[in-house]
Amino acid sequence: MFSLFLAAVCKMTPITSSGGNAEVFSARRTESRDVSDIINLFSYFTEVIFGRIDVVYLLEKANLALTLCNEKDELIAHAAFLDYPNWNITDQSEWESFLDENYINNTCTPLNTLFMHLFVAKREYRAACSQEVVRRAFITVPELQFILLFIPADENLEPEMGNVFEKMVAVPGSLMDKNFTLLVFPRHQHHPQLRIRQARLEDYDHLMAIWTHQSETLKETYREHFLADLIAHQDEENQAVVCEDGDTAVGFMSLRSEVNLSLLQECFELRLFHGLCKPHPEDVLNMPQQPSTQEDEDLSKQTSQETESVSSTNAEAIQDQDAAVQKDGAITPSHADLLVDDVKDLKASATLLETKEQGAFRPVYRGASNAFCIQLFYIDEKHETRSLDFLPYVFKLFPDKDFCVILVPHHVPEPHLLRSFVRVVPSFTSRLSHELYVFHRAALIKSFNVRKATTNDLLGVKMLLKTLTLKESILNDFRIFTLARKDPDGIPVQTFVAEVLDQIVGISVIRDEMDIEYIRSHYNIEDFISFNHYQHEEHGHLYCFALNPIFHHYAKHFLKEILRLAHKSCLYYPVYPQHVEGKLQNPCAHSLTSALHYMVPVRPRRQIVYPLEELGINAPSEQVSKDQLSYSLNHINQKLLLDSRVSLNSRIVVVGASDVGISFLETLIFCPHLKFNNLTLISIHGLPGKDLPGSKHRRFLINSHCFNDEDYAQMSLCSWVKVVVGKMTSINRPAKYVVVSKEIKVPYDYLVLCTGQKYQVLSPTGADISKLPTNREVLSNWPQRYTGKVPFNHFTLNDDQDCLKALQWLKENAVSSEGNIIVYGNTIDIYTTVETLLSLGINGSRIHLVQPPLSSSLTCLNNSEIESAIQEALSEAGVAVHCDSILAEWSPGEDPGLITNAAFTTATQPFKLQCSAFFSFAYKAVDYETFKAINDACLVFDGSLVIDSKFRTNDGSIRAAGPLTKYSRRYCADGWTHSNFNSKEIGFELATSMLDLLDPTLKPFSKPAEGTERLLPVYKGCKVKGGVLPGGYNYLHISKPETPIHLDLETAMCDHGMEIVTGEASRGDYFRMHLNKDSMVESITCFAKEPFPVSNYICLYGQHEQLLNDLCYRWNDGQITDLYSYFREPWSMAIYHDRFIDLKKELRQILGSEQVVGLPTAAKSTPEDLTEQSPCPPQLREPILRYLRRHRYHLPMYSPVEPAATGPSPAAGETTAPVPQDSGSPLA
Repeated sequence: MFSLFLAAVCKMTPITSSGGNAEVFSARRTESRDVSDIINLFSYFTEVIFGRIDVVYLLEKANLALTLCNEKDELIAHAAFLDYPNWNITDQSEWESFLDENYINNTCTPLNTLFMHLFVAKREYRAACSQEVVRRAFITVPELQFILLFIPADENLEPEMGNVFEKMVAVPGSLMDKNFTLLVFPRHQHHPQLRIRQARLEDYDHLMAIWTHQSETLKETYREHFLADLIAHQDEENQAVVCEDGDTAVGFMSLRSEVNLSLLQECFELRLFHGLCKPHPEDVLNMPQQPSTQEDEDLSKQTSQETESVSSTNAEAIQDQDAAVQKDGAITPSHADLLVDDVKDLKASATLLETKEQGAFRPVYRGASNAFCIQLFYIDEKHETRSLDFLPYVFKLFPDKDFCVILVPHHVPEPHLLRSFVRVVPSFTSRLSHELYVFHRAALIKSFNVRKATTNDLLGVKMLLKTLTLKESILNDFRIFTLARKDPDGIPVQTFVAEVLDQIVGISVIRDEMDIEYIRSHYNIEDFISFNHYQHEEHGHLYCFALNPIFHHYAKHFLKEILRLAHKSCLYYPVYPQHVEGKLQNPCAHSLTSALHYMVPVRPRRQIVYPLEELGINAPSEQVSKDQLSYSLNHINQKLLLDSRVSLNSRIVVVGASDVGISFLETLIFCPHLKFNNLTLISIHGLPGKDLPGSKHRRFLINSHCFNDEDYAQMSLCSWVKVVVGKMTSINRPAKYVVVSKEIKVPYDYLVLCTGQKYQVLSPTGADISKLPTNREVLSNWPQRYTGKVPFNHFTLNDDQDCLKALQWLKENAVSSEGNIIVYGNTIDIYTTVETLLSLGINGSRIHLVQPPLSSSLTCLNNSEIESAIQEALSEAGVAVHCDSILAEWSPGEDPGLITNAAFTTATQPFKLQCSAFFSFAYKAVDYETFKAINDACLVFDGSLVIDSKFRTNDGSIRAAGPLTKYSRRYCADGWTHSNFNSKEIGFELATSMLDLLDPTLKPFSKPAEGTERLLPVYKGCKVKGGVLPGGYNYLHISKPETPIHLDLETAMCDHGMEIVTGEASRGDYFRMHLNKDSMVESITCFAKEPFPVSNYICLYGQHEQLLNDLCYRWNDGQITDLYSYFREPWSMAIYHDRFIDLKKELRQILGSEQVVGLPTAAKSTPEDLTEQSPCPPQLREPILRYLRRHRYHLPMYSPVEPAATGPSPAAGETTAPVPQDSGSPLA
């Protein structure tokens, strides 16, 4: 039953030129960098045969573009294929009927046909390359049977290509022969269907040659004569078949009718396939329950009738009992009892996840087995794309079975055969080290037709949707289309249906995408398309999508046909956030009928915070700057539809929803060429970002500014990541699973630990204050973790959910009552918590800020001016501050679960406070249960989890990152840990290290130089912390990664650099910027009453002062009196732009590659020297102007025009070019 595949290795193909010279070539997808080489291959015949071609435009719209390169990566040949004719002969949506009317015996369909729109090659290789590039097209697209080419009737193909194509015969009387000749290249010329037959012992030698050539894994798994035994011992239950090329066996498949269904039903979600069993009257498909409404009653009465097999003579047999629906980002399997909130007012509703609680109801199937399995399969690499030829024959061997299943190890890449199978989502606790793939007999049918819907389709659509919870909503959309062809907003709507044997098996509704400017400005859509080559009407919005899961492998063709018939080039699909509770949460992208499965997630873009009042008419358009509900964007276009993403089934389990963990997951899901099917997050509170933006409880803790609610919504991790809610309590390394909350076992192939450090409940020292002890007497036993039952009014805040719980408790028990609230600790979180308590209306006289002794002279703020302002604010609010105090005891009152009094020792006399609530920020460490799980698993723990420079622990399958970790002592860097660095950058680098291990498309790296493995990596991202401090002061500190030292000592260093400070902390307009000795921004501290654009200021880090509009010169000249207003000026907007870093790289390359005329050559030049030069040398001016033109929609405040004349460098507020209107510019 367990199966093993041989992974095919792509090899170079030898090609002989017309002169007899042999050379080897490889095929790859054409890239934008190939354009100039393609144009250089144009000849006279190119325009004659294909017409005038814009290569850039063609590559942008081609469904398939292939390039042949030699060993030096020189382009030798290129071909581009689209799904409509290469000359404007008929409308692209009507070519199938056009061929039927004009040509005899036409069997071309949109499923099996592509049109060649361009072919060019070096002359001496043209004949061989024309055949090779077509062969590669057939390999890339298994369904492809015909390649068509229209040429003018009075022209002939070049002699080198003349023998490749055949002429199609026109219908007598057709006028087409007078204008165009239609040529066809059928697959059977080079890739005929393989002959499948029963395996015989005489095939053994041929099969063993393939076995020996391709796989060491098979030899390790099976004994030497295993293959001969399979062939020799065939019967009705065990079959072996081979595929033949000529008289030679080139592939082998072993099959067995017996399948362990109980194991599969336990380990995989098989409801959509009726548990792989025959329907039985006693099947129990739903948990018995009392229906509350008639609709619920109808849903609860699921019958045991399952999808019947479909044959060419029984069209009525296709039943969609198991279809799932995707409606505006909501994906709802029909057999899962899911409730959908009414979100119809949104143009696309929220993502709906299928949830499954541990120990939840499982269907009971009493029918006979309806599946057979593939035990072993392998095929010669040359014929791998013909793997599907096996299936019609093997289904005839088991006429009473409707499903063919196969189990594949997680680490094996998906071969061609499995691209037509349906991957079944494994259950959370499945410890089976294999993936299950399913193929239904009905999927052999090739008559999958997509067309525009008509009013006559209503009954068929109802049948398709009859078991779905969103059926009425979709049917309503269908009626709107048939009646008005527009939605209520007046936006054109189109509906398409998919048919098999005249029965509707799929439906999709799209409309024009009206927010395309917003999408372009807020998402990196230009990673996938060249935006300027698309008309506005070519962008479509996928509104709903439903497909019978039996035909899941036709989903891409369904989408391709939607684009062709609707005259669209792109589809966009937003997923709005909706949060699902439950211990186990499935990702919606893995729904079997989800178009999301084939779309690519688009990474959001960082947005500029515009000072709209200052910009006035120069502000961006409302389409760009408007605020709207954030969503995750998914995309598909013509280029991507035939470009399969590599599926990776390795089980990657991440423990901890910290900034590091979220950054790690974000990096993986936004890999455009990879699709991770088994990402799991274990987290105490599930995914972050569940609460409404601006919720007051968020102010309790300092903000790292790595992620915010908008970021979480735009990532939509719930679409791609399984979530297990709970705490890791143990790790079983030999069996490779994690135990969550002592009950749920989550298996892994790779485990990533990034739980971080958390505030712990601090144990009182137990000192008897009646004896007047001092701190000196108790310090030896302090601090220690409290191991008893934690009182109800004791709070340690570590995440949003902890803060929300505390806020709710305060509102119910403390805000309107009397009693002291004690905030204990000396981290910056004590100040944000005090300010939050004050903002809740709690009188300052009730708040006691108790600070334990510092372990060093370094304070949490490290700025005496800001500390003085905060102390003054605390005093004005009436907050009592107690310094150098150690918790001695807390005394329970009548309720033993509450703290009523807390006593502290000091350097002199102890004191005691009445207590209604106790917030502890005094002790931060690795959580005890996490430590115990790590320690019991024999992972090296030396105060923190020990890792190397590649994030590896002493177990190669377990990685770790973040404050949980420390570097091994062999690096001699005890002062440097991940706590010193930006957590988002750490998560990105962690993901990069995993991709080096997992990504099969990466080229192997050369072995690093000897000794470099002992070097620590260099991280350059800035550390950020911000929040609201007592007095309502908005605080932000941006600094380089470093081991912190006292600010006074830092400023005293000889190489400290320069400080620019405006305003005063006491006035609430303090802004400090530190430039290092190289004039680069190294730290920023803001302390202000008014809110400020944090994301803008983060962009200033690491910039040279001259990029900041000659900051030092203007500061020394007295032109700058307020840095807040200075960095709101229009000139600065380009620096905040997310593509500014690309401009810097381009300019740096120019400066490094040639002598740029116009730059001063002196080592040190004053601004006065610079004024004598041209404002911008020509070599640098053009990239800057191009940058401004390209991003005009974000930067309309700039006027990219040539300067009228040279002149002095402008002061702040003056104008030069290219500059923002009404401002000076660093780009001048």
